[in-house]
Amino acid sequence: MQQASSPVVRDIVLVGGGHSHVMVLRMFAMRPMPGVRLTVICTDTDTPYSGMLPGYVAGHYSYDDVHIDIRKLAEFAGARYFKDEVTGIERNMQRVLCRNRPAVPYDVLSINVGATPAVHAVPGAPEYSIPVKPIRHFNERWLALLGRMQERTQPTTIAVVGAGAGGVELTLAIQHRLKHEMAKWGQPANAVQFHLFSADPVILPTHNARVRAAFMRTLQARDVKVHTCAKVTRLDKDCLHTENGDTFATHETFWVTQATGPAWLKETGLALDESNFIKVRETLQTETDPLIFAAGDCVAFTTRPLEKAGVFAVRMGKPLNHNLRRSLEQKPLIPYRPQQKWLALISTGDQHAIASRGALYAKGNWVWRWKDQIDRRFMRKFNELDPAMSSQTEAAQTPIPLKQEEQTQAISAIAMRCGGCGAKVGAGVLSSALANIEPLNRLEVLIGLHAPDDAAVVKVPPGKAMVHTVDFFRAFINDPYLFGRIAANHALGDVFAMGGEALSATAVATVPPGLESKVEDTVFQMMKGAVEVLNEAGCALVGGHTGEGQELALGFAVNGVVNESLEGVLTKGAMRPGDVLVLTKPIGTGTLFAAHAQLKAKGRWIDNALTYMQMSNRLAVPCLIEHGATACTDLTGFGLLGHLVEMTRPSGVDAELNLDALPILEGAAETAALGILSSLQPANVRLRRALQNQEAAVSHPNYPLIFDPQTAGGLLASVPAEHADAAIAALQALGYPAVKIGRILAQGEALAPIKLIL
Repeated sequence: MQQASSPVVRDIVLVGGGHSHVMVLRMFAMRPMPGVRLTVICTDTDTPYSGMLPGYVAGHYSYDDVHIDIRKLAEFAGARYFKDEVTGIERNMQRVLCRNRPAVPYDVLSINVGATPAVHAVPGAPEYSIPVKPIRHFNERWLALLGRMQERTQPTTIAVVGAGAGGVELTLAIQHRLKHEMAKWGQPANAVQFHLFSADPVILPTHNARVRAAFMRTLQARDVKVHTCAKVTRLDKDCLHTENGDTFATHETFWVTQATGPAWLKETGLALDESNFIKVRETLQTETDPLIFAAGDCVAFTTRPLEKAGVFAVRMGKPLNHNLRRSLEQKPLIPYRPQQKWLALISTGDQHAIASRGALYAKGNWVWRWKDQIDRRFMRKFNELDPAMSSQTEAAQTPIPLKQEEQTQAISAIAMRCGGCGAKVGAGVLSSALANIEPLNRLEVLIGLHAPDDAAVVKVPPGKAMVHTVDFFRAFINDPYLFGRIAANHALGDVFAMGGEALSATAVATVPPGLESKVEDTVFQMMKGAVEVLNEAGCALVGGHTGEGQELALGFAVNGVVNESLEGVLTKGAMRPGDVLVLTKPIGTGTLFAAHAQLKAKGRWIDNALTYMQMSNRLAVPCLIEHGATACTDLTGFGLLGHLVEMTRPSGVDAELNLDALPILEGAAETAALGILSSLQPANVRLRRALQNQEAAVSHPNYPLIFDPQTAGGLLASVPAEHADAAIAALQALGYPAVKIGRILAQGEALAPIKLIL
């Protein structure tokens, strides 16, 4: 994981987290490229390793054993990670279209999105089958099936459509797993009947006769009914139909056949084959566009047909990495030479496997152990990451060729601008970045963002008083759009916590240097996210200042309004004895993002935390006021304990805080237990003197988290006891995971106001 010291001059964008792209990410970590920014766009943070999935289904591996954490790997590589679904490519504009965020520009693009079973080609298959891909959906449905099987009292028929290596492996893996699970459930092992359907005259048609014969013997020995020359033509809720007119009753059907590429590829204008796979040359460039590369199962290799096997996707990683770099350097590309024969180690579900390579064949438990060693060694390359493993400096190599106007910009960016006003981002860049951002128009804004004046003019409505707040911090994630959303949400929190209405905001941003187009896009992405949140809150962006610096940072000065009479205004100092303490969101962002920086946090933990950090407090406050809340604050840098102390002191009360009741973000307890804490934690820990029973509580697993600084945290409020249950129910109905975490007491004689309940 490294900070780029060179201004950004080129963007490589990776669409998908397949085997080829994880290889590219790792190689960039080991050898970064000066001036090149790497971005990966992926729907799922956890990307599966296909070679170990049957072992996962069979119960030999855990979920984490068989998945590569793309968010963590991207952080290791110094790459940006955008969790989103790609919907298309605008090749004329050189940008990738996404479902939930602004388009992402590229100089060179690579696609590695795999293949999916073509269920839509068979009537009923989309509704009534379980496709093996995408893996996330398969896993959800597989776990649901296990739940159904535990409750099922009648005999069950399971069909697997597709008898290649994937279908055969899956059949045997499912059978092995269910045999053992049903024994635990007290159900008879023969309560499940398996059927395997092949459209071909044989199973495993791409493997030699000895391999096919060995698997036929295994399937027969385990009472799997094999149907050859049985192309499935229709699927109903409880049966399937084959081309020869046969009908088979089935309760569960898995679909492992007729692979196809993603539907959105059809609109890209790229050359595709009849199965919607991208046609690529031996350089892995698409036939249509030299700026777009593709690899893995989503490609049709024009030199010769390749089986959809993970071994080819992995082997493509190295030449793809070289060619992405060489394309930017304008050097000749190198060819990918797929091997004529490859080793396939196919498991039988019971820690036994068969080896196939050309005419070669071997089998035994030792083959499975061999396969297990190979697979685990491969996964360690991507999941056992240490920041010390990656290069801390950008490798010396051939400078990227630049156009004449780009060379001038690059020289300026390298030198940076002088301090003061000279550090501003250029007016032209800023104007272009903000041109397509539409901040909310409010009648109170007399002179705003798009006026040429140096300051905004905002009218205060009659009978209202101003609420002023400001926040500013550097980016803790490498997604400028998402960072903009969270920064805006965080800044609005103080206004909402008081029961105020957000009126206007002024932005202050710092952006790393680069070519004007790169700086412009970073500003656009960040401010697009921020303005979306501000607009949703009814807050008008009225101006700001943007300068260059080494790190991306963003803050807002927010102006809100409350009733001049202070009616309906919530403050920190109005708690009353007998009130119940309510917290609207879980805590733990400080430790999680500290762990993320050290590559110690799982990507899905970060995904979950980011979801809560984007949850606005705007709707929670009126709900709390409606239920008689007496005091309120939003949790930020001082942590839960710091903010609670801020409330008890002016209120003249004490408080009980129940450590077991605290809502904790997924993974936060684990990272805190490892001693991975925010840099702000030591300052917050000084407040332990406010605890009456600190020594007794220090060993509690949630104890460190009461000091954990929060970003875009939830609301801490006191609510009369008689209204607390109704308030929490109403908050939960709005989507907030609100819980009771303590109560307010009359002030006692102890100097320390807070007692922890263990």
